[in-house]
Amino acid sequence: MGEPGRGPRAALDFADPGFLDDPYPALARLRARAPLSRHEPTGQWLAAGHAEAGAVLRNRGLGRFWTDRRPADVWEPFNTLHRNQMMENEPPVHTRLRSLVAQAFGRGHVDRLGPAIAAEADTLLDRAGRDFDLLADLAEPLAVTVIAELLGVPEADRHRLRPWSAAIVRMYEMSRTRADERAALTACREFADYLADLAEARRARPRDDLISHLVAAGDAAHRLTGPELVASAILLLNAGHEASVNALGSGVVALMRHREQWDRLLADRGLVRTAVEEFLRYDPPLQMFVRTAATDVVVGGVAVPAGDRVAALLGAANRDPAVFAHPDTFDVGRDPNPHLGFGAGLHFCLGAPLARLELRAALAALLQRTPELTLAAEPPRRPTFVLRAFTEIRLAA
Repeated sequence: MGEPGRGPRAALDFADPGFLDDPYPALARLRARAPLSRHEPTGQWLAAGHAEAGAVLRNRGLGRFWTDRRPADVWEPFNTLHRNQMMENEPPVHTRLRSLVAQAFGRGHVDRLGPAIAAEADTLLDRAGRDFDLLADLAEPLAVTVIAELLGVPEADRHRLRPWSAAIVRMYEMSRTRADERAALTACREFADYLADLAEARRARPRDDLISHLVAAGDAAHRLTGPELVASAILLLNAGHEASVNALGSGVVALMRHREQWDRLLADRGLVRTAVEEFLRYDPPLQMFVRTAATDVVVGGVAVPAGDRVAALLGAANRDPAVFAHPDTFDVGRDPNPHLGFGAGLHFCLGAPLARLELRAALAALLQRTPELTLAAEPPRRPTFVLRAFTEIRLAA
């Protein structure tokens, strides 16, 4: 074990267009050189190996410790949302928040939504026609419908959810601009106000939706506060929406570029489940999840001092040849597939079952209704790394 803070140095440019277009060759070189290395430009450690990234996600010496952005009066809407989220807290606060949300989330919501998700996917494809944008015509409206049904957002207001979500998650990128920050603050304020009003309406007249169940979760002495309820609902929407939309987008593009895998699925629909897992491994929508060392810890044989930040590079970990045979091969039948697409440990994605259900329904609908599907144009990528996505995916059916 080396001295604290000492270790190999990582040479990655997170703003380089070539890297953003296809980061996997550079991530493979980084992983081969050192599964844990120091990235001086961002002042953090990068865990590129599967074992090391998994250790970062599971090690209780590494956690999420929210620090308010300053100036506090400017950043209050953003700070309030994140300060009250389970994802930005450790036990015992995380334990209380997650248990209350899980109690509400576990009341049959995923099973209840199954048939509606499948029917909505069919309806959207009917409406899309023969030449359509996978994101705008299927993935995004399906995700919005699913999360809106889950939360109980009235249909007339659902068009507001996607812009709010997109503005807030832009803050998680290293390349954000001042305009992005202003848009995020506006979205945080408007979204929080809207959900606070909706929670009050459900408190007065409960329904069979997640907002009503979040309002009622726990007992009189242990319930979500108003800010906690709002923050929890927004976290579920943002995380679930971004993951499902972008995983479907990257997965379908991979299928179109690996035609033999599309043909395998057409011949055997039983592979839909493993195909979805391969979507999440091969080109995951979330590429980086950062933790902070609460104490001195050792990751991959490297001593990481207390206070240092360590980023688990999920896309790099998901192509580690020590875990995955032929890791750069897209294989819809890959099994086992211990990818880290939904994270691991204490902060493993609570909405993973719903995201998987949504992805399977969308893929099954595409196979059933558009078997001759092809790319109509080369899809442009969003110039971001942390949340990896396309801006448009034109398909011809």
